[in-house]
Amino acid sequence: MIKTDIFSENTFDGWKISKSKYQNAAKKIFNFYMSQPEIADNCCLAGLDYNLITFDFLFCDSEKTHEINKTYRQKDYPADIITFALFADCEEGEKFSHDLEINLGEIIIALDKIIESSEKKQIPKEAELYFMISHGILHLLGFDHQSEDDYNFIIKYQKTALLNIGIVYDKV
Repeated sequence: MIKTDIFSENTFDGWKISKSKYQNAAKKIFNFYMSQPEIADNCCLAGLDYNLITFDFLFCDSEKTHEINKTYRQKDYPADIITFALFADCEEGEKFSHDLEINLGEIIIALDKIIESSEKKQIPKEAELYFMISHGILHLLGFDHQSEDDYNFIIKYQKTALLNIGIVYDKV
């Protein structure tokens, strides 16, 4: 099992989530992904030495993701999730670790959008949040969904990762 350190902050007043519960789930999801050769051998960590992986979560509202989208991505809309894959987005020669520690980046999730989406899909908001966490982690590892094949790959592994931690997510 890979040692992971996750920091999270919740600035959304409408849902007081258990940060430790979701941090622990994120660690399990990350370790599941890294146990899958199709992911581990093709992610931004492939072939690197490390003994600690860190990443952060910001749980906020869609007003904040709208602001971040406008400021950093030149997109004028609120997002349910924004991932800053700091490590994966570095050029090959620019990737580094400090004392075998790698910071993958940050996942920003708008909890009001998660609630809205879960109501629309008629699933528990917790399941939708786990789904977004698993999605963000794949982005941190360097996976994207620009093609239909890439999208199907990501969705397949998200659902499998959630099943691995006991969550059935079958609505997309």
